[in-house]
Amino acid sequence: MIGRLTGIVAEKAPPQVLIDVGGVGYEVDVPMSTFFNLPGLGEKVTLLTHFVVREDAQLLYGFLSAEERQTFRELVKISGIGPRTALAVLSGMSVGDLSGAVARQEGARLQKVPGIGKKTAERLLLELKGKLGPDLGLPAGASVASDAQADIVQALVALGYSEKDAGLALKKLPADVGVSEGIKLALKALG
Repeated sequence: MIGRLTGIVAEKAPPQVLIDVGGVGYEVDVPMSTFFNLPGLGEKVTLLTHFVVREDAQLLYGFLSAEERQTFRELVKISGIGPRTALAVLSGMSVGDLSGAVARQEGARLQKVPGIGKKTAERLLLELKGKLGPDLGLPAGASVASDAQADIVQALVALGYSEKDAGLALKKLPADVGVSEGIKLALKALG
C-alpha cells in the first residue's frame, strides 16, 4: 500500500525515524544499515517501504535500497521470522554478507545476529538458498566468497552480462582481487 516515502528527516531514535511528508509524520522502523546512512535532521530522504497490517498495529519498515527491501521481504516469508527478526538480521549483516553466508551455508555466521539461534539459522539457510543477491543463478559449486566478489558480480550484471557469465568470469579471478581490478579482469575474460 505504501511503497515509498520522500520527505524530511524529522527525528531519529534507533531503530525508528520520523519522516515528515507534506506535514504528515510517518514513523518508520529501519535496519541499522539504513539508519547509519540516513541524512541529517531536516534533510530530504527517500525510503522504500514495506507496510505491515496486523490486528493490533500498522507498521512501516523503510530501506535505502531495493536490494535491502527485497531481502527483508524474503526473510519475513520464512515461518517464524517476523519483521523484528528480519530487521535484526539486516542490522547485523549486510545483504552481501547474508547472501555470502547463505551461499556458503555458514550457520555460525547467522548465529552471531542477536535473536538467531542454531535452529533459526539452519531454517534461514535452507529457505534463502538461491533467493538472494549474486549467488542466484551461479553455476552449481560456485559461491561468492567476499563482498568484493559480490560487488564484481553486481557490476557485471549491471553492465548487461548474465549472472551465469558473471559467475564464470569470477571463477577466473584471483581470490584476493579488489573490486576495480576485478571488474577490469572480468571484462577482459568476458571479452
